[in-house]
Amino acid sequence: MDLTIRQATPDEYDTLGEITAQAYLRDGLLDFGESDAYLDELKDVAGRAATAQVLVAVADGHVLGGVTFVPTGGGPMADIAGPGEAEIRMLAVAHAARGRGAGEALVRACVDRARATDGCVRVVLSTQRTMRTAHRIYERLGFVRTPERDWNPLPHLDDITLLTYELTL
Repeated sequence: MDLTIRQATPDEYDTLGEITAQAYLRDGLLDFGESDAYLDELKDVAGRAATAQVLVAVADGHVLGGVTFVPTGGGPMADIAGPGEAEIRMLAVAHAARGRGAGEALVRACVDRARATDGCVRVVLSTQRTMRTAHRIYERLGFVRTPERDWNPLPHLDDITLLTYELTL
């Protein structure tokens, strides 16, 4: 399989939005399922691409998955990144394409972009407790847990805590 990681093109936004939404739904990552408000944000690749970099993994002309890379400086797509930090968000790979290295390749591409960004000293990300496959990718690439940065995106709900990781460059 010849896997390419590159910037998403507008004609791929709908496909990537659907891959991302289905990955989160099928993995049970949305507390409110099809009615979860976050589902619209997952599908809105054009919105992400307007303020961050959206990368796709492509093989044989098909989008396998994607990730949102928020360069240092934060911006509207940053959840936890501070000064000098880049952030990885919404990593997703289509179920049929899992196990082929697309997820790891997307994370590596984000790390490479962070290293090429002036003033960037670390890459940060948030993840759910149940995203164990993603945790293994992050740890294999040198990311470490930062429990002091764990946070709740929905403070009115007590049982939602996102775990955080960072990689010092």
